[in-house]
Amino acid sequence: MTTEFRLAAYGICLDRDRVLLAHYVSPKGDTHWTLPGGGVEHGEDPVDAVIREVAEETGCTGVVERLLGVDARVVRSAERLYGGPDLHSVGVFYQVRIVGGELRPEPNGETSESVWTPLDAVERLARSSLVDIGLALAREKPATGHVDPIPVTGLLRH
Repeated sequence: MTTEFRLAAYGICLDRDRVLLAHYVSPKGDTHWTLPGGGVEHGEDPVDAVIREVAEETGCTGVVERLLGVDARVVRSAERLYGGPDLHSVGVFYQVRIVGGELRPEPNGETSESVWTPLDAVERLARSSLVDIGLALAREKPATGHVDPIPVTGLLRH
C-alpha cells in the first residue's frame, strides 16, 4: 500500500485569552480554521519553518518561545478530505509570540484570513484537529511533549 509522509511545524500564538487561527480555503472551496503553520521544506529546520509559515499565512512576525510537543498520526485514505493514500503526518508544535506585522490574507495562498479568536469560541468552529492538539499541548505542557490522540468527530477534521 502506498503512503505519504509529511513533516510540518505549527505555531500556537496566544495573547491572553485568544489564539491566532488561520482560515484555510482548499482549492475545492472547502474551509476550516487551523493553526498557522505548514510543511517543513527539504533541509529546513522546523523552527525556521514555523516562523516562515506564520509570516506567510498571517503577515505577522513571530519568535519561537518554546517547543510544546510533537504529534504523529496516520490518517487513513478514507478519512482524508481530498483522497490520496494513507498519510503519516508528524507535526511539531511551537509556542510562538507575535512581535510585529499586521494581519492580512495570504497572498496567492490558501489562507483567506487570520483572526485572534477567543479561546472559549474555538469549540464552536469547524477546525482542524491540529487546533485542539496545539491548545492541549499549550495548556498541559506535558513533560513528554505528547498528548493523547484527539478524536476527529463533529466539527473536527484532519
